[in-house]
Amino acid sequence: MSRMVRARYTLEYKLEAVRLVCGGQPIGAVARGLGISDQTVHNWVKADAEGRLAATTIKPFTAEQAEIARLKAELARARMERDILKKAAVYFAKESL
Repeated sequence: MSRMVRARYTLEYKLEAVRLVCGGQPIGAVARGLGISDQTVHNWVKADAEGRLAATTIKPFTAEQAEIARLKAELARARMERDILKKAAVYFAKESL
């Protein structure tokens, strides 16, 4: 059984969705335009009205955390390149025989 990964959105993304709704666009139209559920946008609008939207998403981000994130991204890219090269080596080895 596959596990669903919960999407994470930036504060700017959420605030932009809330701004569109407060500007007069219907929640459904904003949600469809952003490719997310109506309920998600509704929750963001409600949280913004209660003053909780900005407080829940801001987390301290240290230099060490930034370096760890950069290294994880670099490692993922290196693994992807390695896998591609492995597949290419197998393909070309079969082709040359």
